[in-house]
Amino acid sequence: MGFLELRVPPLVLLTLFSMAVCGAGWWLPSANLPFAGSGALALAVIAAGVGVALAGVVEFRRTRTTVNPIAPGKATALVEGGVYRWTRNPMYLGMALVLLGFALWWASVPGLALVGGFCAYLTRFQILPEERVLRGLFGEPYAGYVARVRRWI
Repeated sequence: MGFLELRVPPLVLLTLFSMAVCGAGWWLPSANLPFAGSGALALAVIAAGVGVALAGVVEFRRTRTTVNPIAPGKATALVEGGVYRWTRNPMYLGMALVLLGFALWWASVPGLALVGGFCAYLTRFQILPEERVLRGLFGEPYAGYVARVRRWI
């Protein structure tokens, strides 16, 4: 296991990247490309992100398994219902959408790049390690789930 794997809580990561996206929009205004309706689109994307993330939390609560992303080994159930029928990581997808909404609010090109960086970091240091743990916990049922449902969307 690498040093950064399962170390930085995703909400902390979201906070740091959110500050970076907003900072880029504020401090690099020449890299912003505003367009008509960007504010409304940003708010809609943020709302969708919050909704998707909360739907993931609801499913975890419904199946009475842990939502602690730093301790995937404590999972007691493989969650495949609700929003998990379409994405294996709705909470992370929701976070990425919120971050995308911030980048759209500023119409920030560097902000969009930071959204990609967030997704890449999260995939490498959070999602892939979680998948290894879940494969070990749930075996073939998890392998079948991975074959049916995409990681992100």
